[in-house]
Amino acid sequence: MIAGNGRFPLLALETARRLGDEVVAIGIQEEASREIENLAARCYWISLGQLSRLIEILKAEQITEVIMAGQVKHVSIFSAIQPDLRLLKLLGALKQKNTDGLIGAVAKVLADEGIRLADSTLLLKPLLAGSGVLTKRKPSKEEERDIAYGRRIANALANHDVGQSVAICDRACVAVEAMEGTDAMLRRAATLVNGKPLRLVKVSRRRGHLLFDVPVAGPGTIEVMRETGATVLAVDAGRTLLLDRDRMLALANECGIAVAGYELATDAHG
Repeated sequence: MIAGNGRFPLLALETARRLGDEVVAIGIQEEASREIENLAARCYWISLGQLSRLIEILKAEQITEVIMAGQVKHVSIFSAIQPDLRLLKLLGALKQKNTDGLIGAVAKVLADEGIRLADSTLLLKPLLAGSGVLTKRKPSKEEERDIAYGRRIANALANHDVGQSVAICDRACVAVEAMEGTDAMLRRAATLVNGKPLRLVKVSRRRGHLLFDVPVAGPGTIEVMRETGATVLAVDAGRTLLLDRDRMLALANECGIAVAGYELATDAHG
């Protein structure tokens, strides 16, 4: 497992331990929590940009399958990365330095070395959002109208690898997520609507896989929604991880926030 930040890698490692699976963790120094050392069979640390070192570790451990778990902030890739020679050559050959371009190229390098990138949700399938309303309160008709509008906007942006989330108010797009992340986007949006309620719409990339960049929400998302006056969270069913799911939904119920999963096939405008 290549571990980034957040609860995702920790929950995946906890699940693997319960199942009796042995996982070697490779933590990204700038992102991952030191807690992974207590959950993994063995743990290594690399800096962003050390592609050659990553391959050396995988080869030494005779690993042929890798999952990516946890976020690496896009801004870190641009501001903190110090690429080794191998990654420098890869970056120089990229036509686009977006998520698909960068991680797709890394995946190809790994494949050339006999190492397959596997579904990042492999150990956490039960935490993928289901379809329909997941909280006690369902979205109101007004919220549903904002969600429908927001999903059209978010799906269009996702196709261009811009961001996964948008903040909507009264069928207007107040803010679009880019490199700053969902929480920062919501806080920015709250400064623009003069106390009016926001709706958070989060979608997945329109890819045929879940190898990387899977949308994630958790209790922290709900806390920021409460802080910023966001009343509903709409996500893609089957393609969004709800980390600490029970605690997240209990907190949403406590805050009166509606959470709902939407099927891709039924989203006529997506």
